[in-house]
Amino acid sequence: MAIPYAPISAPSPLKGPPHDNARGFLFMTLGFCFFGVTDMLAKLLAEHLPLMQVVWFRQSGLFIGVVTLLALRGSHILRTPHPRLQVLRGMIALGSAACFIMALRHVGLADATAVTFTAPFLVTIFGALLLKEPVGPRRWAAVITGFVGMLVVIRPGMGIFHPAIGFAFISAVCFAARQLLSRYLSGADSIATTVTYTSLTSFLLCSVPLAVVWQTPQSGWVLLLCLMIAATAGLGELLIIRGLDLGQAVVMAPVQYTMIIWSTLYGFLVFADLPDFWTFVGCGIIIASGLYTLYRERVLAKRARRAAIEIEHGTGTV
Repeated sequence: MAIPYAPISAPSPLKGPPHDNARGFLFMTLGFCFFGVTDMLAKLLAEHLPLMQVVWFRQSGLFIGVVTLLALRGSHILRTPHPRLQVLRGMIALGSAACFIMALRHVGLADATAVTFTAPFLVTIFGALLLKEPVGPRRWAAVITGFVGMLVVIRPGMGIFHPAIGFAFISAVCFAARQLLSRYLSGADSIATTVTYTSLTSFLLCSVPLAVVWQTPQSGWVLLLCLMIAATAGLGELLIIRGLDLGQAVVMAPVQYTMIIWSTLYGFLVFADLPDFWTFVGCGIIIASGLYTLYRERVLAKRARRAAIEIEHGTGTV
């Protein structure tokens, strides 16, 4: 998917290691650049190979990246008090990737990416409905504005809408569900642990139907694309994990929106697919609303940390 690990909230420890947001920003940007290449390669491969085989090659790169991470940091990364939730997150991640690649078979990279940017708004809705999180009128306004931006991009009823764009929206729904689980798990598991379980689960699950759908690449060009998608996915994975390690999650989150730059660039260079004026307008609306939503998340997180510090200080002086 186009937006794999965009964090929606940051842990709030009272003390922690110093952050290097500049380097974190660089690693995150490079990571999303590689994921943009991964999406472009997925669109190319979807014309030659079955859907699940394309997903398998993509996830194999993430799997190799995680194996590398395990070799560098040790098997203690696998320790978690919530193994079932971690596996569930991996299953949802697989559904998200499969739906996004299905959408890419029929719609442009930039259009599909723009629709997936509705995920932060879906997180707000799910958080309010399922987790009973308080959502003020300004955040609800941002949600509504973001969905208006999505309608501007897809323009249903105007002869531009392709039904396959619905798969991109389903991918965004799955991504929002992943983020809710990430929010719940963040207090107990590190980012590396969550990413490791997600990659292992999704790779093993998409390996199951491989014996049925497998088609041997008929040319060296297709085989090269298969190797490239695995490599770029793995590199993107490691770069984003490193970026999140170095920088603050609330500062790194907006970097996800650079995906629209890479998607537009690669879509134009490889497929001669340049989004029209209204697609750019819709993207601008979605991104502006998403950035405001992230800003409100940051404000609320600061307030929560301030309240926690005040409570701890008050308790310590009793």
